[in-house]
Amino acid sequence: MSINRITTLVAQDKKLLIAYYMPEFPVIGATLPVLEALEKSGADIIELGMPYSDPIGDGPVIQDAAHTAIRNGVTIKYLLELVRRARQGEGCRKITAPILLMGYCNPVIAYGVDGFLHDAVAAGVDGLLIPDLPPEEAADFLEKAKKVGLTVVFLVSPVTPPERIELIDSLSTDFSYCLAVNGTTGTAKLSDAPTGETVDDYLKRVRQHTRKKFVVGFGIKDKTRVESMWQLADGAVVGSALLEHIAGSSTPEESARLAGEFWKTLR
Repeated sequence: MSINRITTLVAQDKKLLIAYYMPEFPVIGATLPVLEALEKSGADIIELGMPYSDPIGDGPVIQDAAHTAIRNGVTIKYLLELVRRARQGEGCRKITAPILLMGYCNPVIAYGVDGFLHDAVAAGVDGLLIPDLPPEEAADFLEKAKKVGLTVVFLVSPVTPPERIELIDSLSTDFSYCLAVNGTTGTAKLSDAPTGETVDDYLKRVRQHTRKKFVVGFGIKDKTRVESMWQLADGAVVGSALLEHIAGSSTPEESARLAGEFWKTLR
């Protein structure tokens, strides 16, 4: 079994900048050029969405992107083939950045969990984030993912109590993913937690109850917010802002150019 790219990266002493991208958005053929542009522009990890018709944890930008991806023919099988092509350098420069798939349980179950895990590894996937997989019910999935060498990431929210943060930290393979807000992706403002905590207080509390690294996503739109999250966490995830920036492009080449230009502004 080869060494997981995420495990290798997280072991380094650096702050991570993670890109979330929905495949084949906004046009068919955009995925491979966009992946190349993101890697060239400094994305440490590329998180690829697995489009689903009812993405309950996502805001309107990613929901619309998911629906576009589905209309453009993206299925799990199609997505894994895109990852395979990216790793082989078919249609783009060979992609070496870690790739994390983010999606919901239903498509994975419909594909078949064992087959999905096997095919994901064969394609070149490094990790999985399944938002609606409760940590308390994830033991079997975690064991199977560990056997094939896949990282699994679990979510922490501003209302997660300390004992559950510790559970999530223990189950996440390399790092956890903290939601900066108690809401959906693309939230316009990094708001305070319902408990009255500021985002700073919340992330400091997470740090007190974790041993592994954690990254922060939801509502991070520019370099200033990336750098503020780097002060408190081990990485920042930018997704909705990237998708918004490329949404008006009409060709794969334009999508890639806009993605690369935007990502450079975050660095």
